[in-house]
Amino acid sequence: MTLATGCGGSSPATPQAAGTSSPSSAPAPSHSGAGGSQTPIPVESNPPGDIPDNLAFVSYRNAAGGYSFTHPEGWARTENGTEVTFTDKLNGIEADTAGAPAAPTVDAVRATEVPRLQQSQPAFELRKVEAVKVPAGTGVRVVYRRNSAPDPVTGRQVRDEVESYLIAGGGRSLRLDLFGPVGSDNVDAYRTVTRSLSLT
Repeated sequence: MTLATGCGGSSPATPQAAGTSSPSSAPAPSHSGAGGSQTPIPVESNPPGDIPDNLAFVSYRNAAGGYSFTHPEGWARTENGTEVTFTDKLNGIEADTAGAPAAPTVDAVRATEVPRLQQSQPAFELRKVEAVKVPAGTGVRVVYRRNSAPDPVTGRQVRDEVESYLIAGGGRSLRLDLFGPVGSDNVDAYRTVTRSLSLT
């Protein structure tokens, strides 16, 4: 999977309750094999993709991966074992324990994770690598830009900004990616997600 995120405690999220979003057959965004073969998409002056401030959030738990967090209600969900992806229009959240460093450090992420992203993300542009602490644990946040996956109907792409968290805590490690168009105002939503994250 790809990495991603935003900013951002609250008490650990609880298992998903009845009436929250259900698995969707909508395909998850795919950027595999893209690498540096694309030219960066121009950033839009009035970027689409703001997550509404009044949007409700609901709990999600991945039993196989041993993690939970809250996500915007109504987003399409795709699951595959320890991996989950939530998407809505141009925004998304991806989480997975597979391949996540057990004890991420800034130097280790620069040496291993950044080169991996350079090879896998279309028109990759590194913005920041920094140590981070969230209620679930400590780790590293990587902020980067990429071209989005083409819209399956129109083929349109936008310039994404991804906040990718590599977090270790509670004897587990996780990669959590939050993404949306460059310039979108998703700070509050990203903070809600990262502060609700729990590793058990």
